[in-house]
Amino acid sequence: MNIPSDLLYSKEHEWAKIEGDIATIGITDFAQGSLGDITFVELPKVGAKVEQFANVGVIESVKTVSDLYTPLGGEIVEVNSAIDADPAALNNDPYGAGWLIKIKLAEPAQAKALLDAAAYTGIAHD
Repeated sequence: MNIPSDLLYSKEHEWAKIEGDIATIGITDFAQGSLGDITFVELPKVGAKVEQFANVGVIESVKTVSDLYTPLGGEIVEVNSAIDADPAALNNDPYGAGWLIKIKLAEPAQAKALLDAAAYTGIAHD
């Protein structure tokens, strides 16, 4: 299982990469593996304001339908529209081409509520 050390993680198996006041959000390798082959992703609209840990979308796979939560709050500034055409990118490259949304952070201090790679590793193996 791949858990990059330069990202932050939520207990719901989302990751965040913070660059300045923008966070790129996606699902972890553990999440995509648990879901199986991903067939559809519903993402929020650009401009939507979201609260930390709020439900912001849905991920459908051959096994299940799962809610997508945002590990950080703020305003959606970009969505990965390529996911519509190729939802399998979440399975193939969850930390790269499979990113989901970018958020302009409302409160950068919210990142303190997230887990580093070492702490997330313990949760992902439970």
